[in-house]
Amino acid sequence: MPSDPLRALTTALTDLGGQRVWSLIVSVFGDLAQEEAAAIDGPVLSAIMTAMDVRPEAIRVALHRLRNDGWITSQKSGRTSRHSLTAHGRAETIAAAKRIYADPDDMPTRWQIILTEGADPDQRARIVAEGYTALTSRVFAGPQDARVPGDVLLLQGDRVPHWLKAQLTPARLIADYENLHLILTRIDAELPEGSDLSPLEVAILRCLIVHNWRRLVLKHPDLPAALYTDAWRAHDCRALVSKLLHRFPRPDLATLLEEPRASTSQGGRI
Repeated sequence: MPSDPLRALTTALTDLGGQRVWSLIVSVFGDLAQEEAAAIDGPVLSAIMTAMDVRPEAIRVALHRLRNDGWITSQKSGRTSRHSLTAHGRAETIAAAKRIYADPDDMPTRWQIILTEGADPDQRARIVAEGYTALTSRVFAGPQDARVPGDVLLLQGDRVPHWLKAQLTPARLIADYENLHLILTRIDAELPEGSDLSPLEVAILRCLIVHNWRRLVLKHPDLPAALYTDAWRAHDCRALVSKLLHRFPRPDLATLLEEPRASTSQGGRI
């Protein structure tokens, strides 16, 4: 298990909610084993998930679901199972990684609004896919570098009225981002540069940070910060996530295999 003060921080991340086991496993593979030849041995996966308070039987059920869904493939190597992403799982993970790991400095800062002639549902879907958010059935806001889709009226500006910010800010996610920001700020303060963490502890910390960030950031488009109210903490969270992942680089899977704490005493092979 992680050592203090890491234990309190990982518990806080785990307690944020939304911790479906299969989704946690997707985050683990997405962060630690995204490369084509990468695989995670069962005992190592068990140690990571056990530190997140996940029981062995729940891990087995989640792996079974992910195999059935075409995300994970498992092979035996002696008595040990080796798990890796399928081609489908890897493609989906890479697509999501573009948003999860985007550098804060690369995020759009300017915005534009487009007005369409009609309210065609197919056109609306295409516009939203380009990174816009619908204000009405015909009006959409998005980053200035987003592609302008077809014959539309394009408006650009610098001043954003408060009513527009309030309309664009996803109210259902404000509290979730605030809670994540509080914990990320604690991690930044309590685990400064040079903190003595084992490779396994780094893996656990990274995976929980990525998981809680992933489950929020993929629920909304990446609009410039100017389009949101002051209560919106997503951009602050991105900056902290990027800072912490750079502070604690992704460990080599081979070092996790050598880590004594990688063995789990809660029974069962996965």
